[in-house]
Amino acid sequence: MTGNQIDILINQISKLPGLGRKSAQRIALYLLNNKEQSLSPLISSLKVAREKILNCEKCNNIDTVSPCSICSSPKRDKKSICVVEDVSDLWAFERIGLYDGLYQVLGGTLSAINGIGFNEINLNKLEKRIHDQKVKEVILALSTTTEGQTTSHVIAEKLESLNIEVTRLAQGVPIGGEVHYLDENTLNAAFQSRKKIV
Repeated sequence: MTGNQIDILINQISKLPGLGRKSAQRIALYLLNNKEQSLSPLISSLKVAREKILNCEKCNNIDTVSPCSICSSPKRDKKSICVVEDVSDLWAFERIGLYDGLYQVLGGTLSAINGIGFNEINLNKLEKRIHDQKVKEVILALSTTTEGQTTSHVIAEKLESLNIEVTRLAQGVPIGGEVHYLDENTLNAAFQSRKKIV
């Protein structure tokens, strides 16, 4: 491996969220010094992930099957959909085990600056699911950032004519906070005290 290839490896690692150049260098060095124990299994896992993991056709969750294990589970409440920004938020709710309904993963929030509009966050797919499954409640569990609040407001307005209950997380979620960074107690409090929007 030439110096240039090491730089390429470091640059690729540094593109991962939360990692700077120094962290990427440490990780690259660790992987290169532990090829059999760490690098080879990581390469194998990444290949499997690329080939087997896909987005659920219904909710946009990631799984090895579509519909995903949550959407296809007979134990889930099909009359409730919790709308989240990304899969890490879904994982946060599943970790606390408080919610037994379905999800809709938007894959982001509305943002004119970043070119994210209605089509990018699949609002039409959400409306179709509400109609097809005769959903009674939509829970908006988006971050309290400006973009998250704007997206919640737009979704609530869009769903107003569907004659369903639209709620959002209440106390416990700080302004500017992102759902997947919240601890279990805060998420639990916010979920239990959600408020009706429409």
